[in-house]
Amino acid sequence: MAQSSKKKERGPIFAMVLDDRESGQGIYPARAVAAAPDPAGWQLESAEGKLAVDIAETPTHVLVVSTIAGASLRDIEVYLHNDLLTIRGERRCPIGSLPGATYIYQECFWGKFSRTVVLPTHVKAELASAEYKYGVLTISVPKRTTDTRIAVRIVEE
Repeated sequence: MAQSSKKKERGPIFAMVLDDRESGQGIYPARAVAAAPDPAGWQLESAEGKLAVDIAETPTHVLVVSTIAGASLRDIEVYLHNDLLTIRGERRCPIGSLPGATYIYQECFWGKFSRTVVLPTHVKAELASAEYKYGVLTISVPKRTTDTRIAVRIVEE
């Protein structure tokens, strides 16, 4: 992943830098958007699509992979707070911009999407990285070591 001074400019929660090597457009920080919770505590019905993700782990990292074909890099937002990862964005349909075009059959989802997952372990959010290449978003987050051994000294009385 290319290094940049922009990568060091993180927002109050987390701003992840996405590297679009395929288009050569460079790197862009994700936009932070505050979401207001429903006061009644219920999830409001939304027209957003649900994003499919694969989550894997190595001994040192948690990996999240998602296919986001049709989304522009500028339309993808990634947030990480503690062990909660959120991916949001929008896929814009190329057929919708053609004058006079009507669907015969529509199976692909176009429009806004989002997905929030709880990562399986504590992570170091400040060291996370992401890459968007060929329509696939890959996020790598180092695990936080929590099982530190403490030496116990036996004192005889």
